[in-house]
Amino acid sequence: MVNEHQGNPQEQQKLALMEQNIKITKNMNNIKYKIAVMSGKGGVGKSTVAVNLAAALSKKGYKAGIMDADIHGPNVPKMMGVEEKKIEIEGNSLLPVKTDEGIAVMSMAFLLESHDSPIIWRGPQKTGAIREFLADVSWGNLDVLIIDNPPGTGDEPLTVLQTLPFLDGVVVVTTPQSVAIDDVEKSVNMARQLKIKIIGVIENMSGFVCPHCGEETPIFGQGGGEQMAKSMGIPFLGRLPIDPKAPTAPDEGSPMVVKHPESVLSKKFLEIVGKIEFEIEK
Repeated sequence: MVNEHQGNPQEQQKLALMEQNIKITKNMNNIKYKIAVMSGKGGVGKSTVAVNLAAALSKKGYKAGIMDADIHGPNVPKMMGVEEKKIEIEGNSLLPVKTDEGIAVMSMAFLLESHDSPIIWRGPQKTGAIREFLADVSWGNLDVLIIDNPPGTGDEPLTVLQTLPFLDGVVVVTTPQSVAIDDVEKSVNMARQLKIKIIGVIENMSGFVCPHCGEETPIFGQGGGEQMAKSMGIPFLGRLPIDPKAPTAPDEGSPMVVKHPESVLSKKFLEIVGKIEFEIEK
């Protein structure tokens, strides 16, 4: 008897998506908490926040992983110090790369021929890659998976929010300036339209603390993220000050929380993780 779907490309594609959805659900069921990190605007330090959240969670004893959903600018491996490592294949699954702290990492960067190879893809290809990361990467039994999304409300974050089953919520990153907050509000409203919980807002680059005298200067302003959270009725997770060591830590292949655990910024990340724990366990 001829299969009724044989020779029908649309039906075959639909069946393949259904099978992949089953794989995604089964794979993600092994992970207790799934948290997406978003921003409406580039340049607010979202990836820096994402890798440090993963490192802070690991520091608190969680088995953590981070998935780099930024297809065109996959910087997470470099920031985690695993840029030169290679992924391995086990059966039909990809094995995530592990950091020295045991954090599982997956990114398009591991699949490029060289660090400067561009990804010139349209939406469906990007969507397909993210779905494969969710379905075919053997994440194992993690306590928490952080998903670092590119800025905006386009293909990549939409795929993560719509595809990831039982997503515990999103953490939204902004800087204090109104031009950043205007765009970040769009990410909040996107999550709300998709019925996704907003775990909270982080205000990054909120004041510069002088390493010599300790005086704090609000270079980019201060309080804009907190005011936005209040006006939109969502939790405010905290402010992250500018630290002179912060830009060099990722370049040296290590999150701030790992490289400079004694810093004010690292302590702030641990405080924020405590608030995230509270919000996702409500």
